[in-house]
Amino acid sequence: MTRTNPVRCSPWFLSFVFVILSAPLALANGPDVIKASRNDVSSPLSQIVIGGSSKSGGTDSQTLTARSTGPTITNPNTDPVAAPLVGPLTGVTLLSNFDGQSAQDNRNVFGFAFVPPDTNGAVGDTQFVQMVNVTIAVYDKSSGALRLGPAAIHTLWTGFGGLCEFGGGTPTFSDGGDPVVLYDQLAGRWLVSQLQYNTTFTQTAQCIAVSTSSDATGSYNRYEYDFGANFPDYPKFSVWPDAYYNTINVFPGNSFAGAKACAFDRPAMLAGAPANAICFQQPPTVSSLLPADLDGSTLPPAGAPNYLVGLADSTHLNFFRFHVDFTNTANSTFTGPTLISVAPYNELCARATTLSCIPQPAPGEKVDGLGDRVMFRLAYRNFGDHESLVVNHSIKGGALSGIRWYEIRNPAAPFVYQQSTVVDPNVNYWLGSIAMDKIGNLALGFSASSHNVFPSVYVAGRASTDPAGALFGPLVLVNGSGVQFNSFHRWGDYSSMAVDPTDDCTLWYTQEYYAITGSFNWSTRIGSFKFNTCKGRSK
Repeated sequence: MTRTNPVRCSPWFLSFVFVILSAPLALANGPDVIKASRNDVSSPLSQIVIGGSSKSGGTDSQTLTARSTGPTITNPNTDPVAAPLVGPLTGVTLLSNFDGQSAQDNRNVFGFAFVPPDTNGAVGDTQFVQMVNVTIAVYDKSSGALRLGPAAIHTLWTGFGGLCEFGGGTPTFSDGGDPVVLYDQLAGRWLVSQLQYNTTFTQTAQCIAVSTSSDATGSYNRYEYDFGANFPDYPKFSVWPDAYYNTINVFPGNSFAGAKACAFDRPAMLAGAPANAICFQQPPTVSSLLPADLDGSTLPPAGAPNYLVGLADSTHLNFFRFHVDFTNTANSTFTGPTLISVAPYNELCARATTLSCIPQPAPGEKVDGLGDRVMFRLAYRNFGDHESLVVNHSIKGGALSGIRWYEIRNPAAPFVYQQSTVVDPNVNYWLGSIAMDKIGNLALGFSASSHNVFPSVYVAGRASTDPAGALFGPLVLVNGSGVQFNSFHRWGDYSSMAVDPTDDCTLWYTQEYYAITGSFNWSTRIGSFKFNTCKGRSK
């Protein structure tokens, strides 16, 4: 979508037009209430996984492709904020760096492997939990020692019944994947989710489990939310004081209905009580939103809505506000979009017509860039004197791909405080995840690959005192030593940068790479590091 220059009008007139045009989008579809079709409390996960192997044989396969949601975004202008890394990333200490789950773990559990891994993880008081398609593992965060798993994610729903339990268990069901794990530091609980569906896509469900303690190997409050034939693609979650927020791309059959935003009743889920979801469906012109995910111990201002961001066009982001009221559903509102101006860019890989464009050394296949959406997470932080959200997406730049990132401030009247596109003339950077520590130091983790560079895991960063938009690095978590072939060209579909709640300084990144050339042979890396200027505990 290319945006043309608007005619100049008075600020009052523009405000009037904005209200008239945006109100139908925000209010035409009132809130939908989705009741959990079932909920209960599980036995401890550490007990469930004993003897819970799902190994039954099969063939290597891909999880569902993250479907395209609109035409390619293009702009004729040169990217004015593209720049290489300024210099080495100094003043950062690498604290841990170890391998996480792999395709071989898929085979050990299921007898075959999946692509892509959808690598993500979260850090708690003593544990790091990593989820991939379609297994879960718990690590001791101080040593990296494996404490549980890898185990099939659906094992967590053993004895629960329905889609959540029987994903992967019968010929007509399959593990849906798209897993997400978050640590709710406000309550000291874990949120674990996975999409499930039957093979005819007439039954789909989001399976959500919230731990009953800070121990990820303990028991969980389990929930199933049914979406029928409205396939809830690419689900992403966030933690906010009043709810667990979620975004999906809705596909009834082969058509695209638009993004949908849901708020799940967090207080009820923490208590193990019946819990509703309140959702707002957007039109097909709105896709792939991310909900704001709280970092740090300072809460948003009292009564603040959740914020959501997505791509609008080649010079704007969409910005929405979601206020939920579980007591009086009609009081819930979803307003926007507010358009936030950004530097012009071109979408990576022309996804509407070409899926895969990121090269690897021979004999590697080109892999997916997934450039049509912002990348998990939309990390929010309240610094007291200002509020910030950081997010990134992959665009055309450098050898082929660069990563555009933004810091958005003042969500009441949002604007881009700083932005840049990190590029390299010889190497592709893509599929990033970004977050800030408690003093505003920023880290961006991502994949790196080229015709001469094996797919690797890099981190770039900046201190809060560095010039706006400048990034330094890379900090190399692992140099790849192999390439992928005959794996449906899949990569990603996301990664995650998380902040340690015990000091609000240590940053944890997990991402896929290849250690050995092969088909369905991915590995993952888990690394933690901190800026030396960030000191002490946050609580």
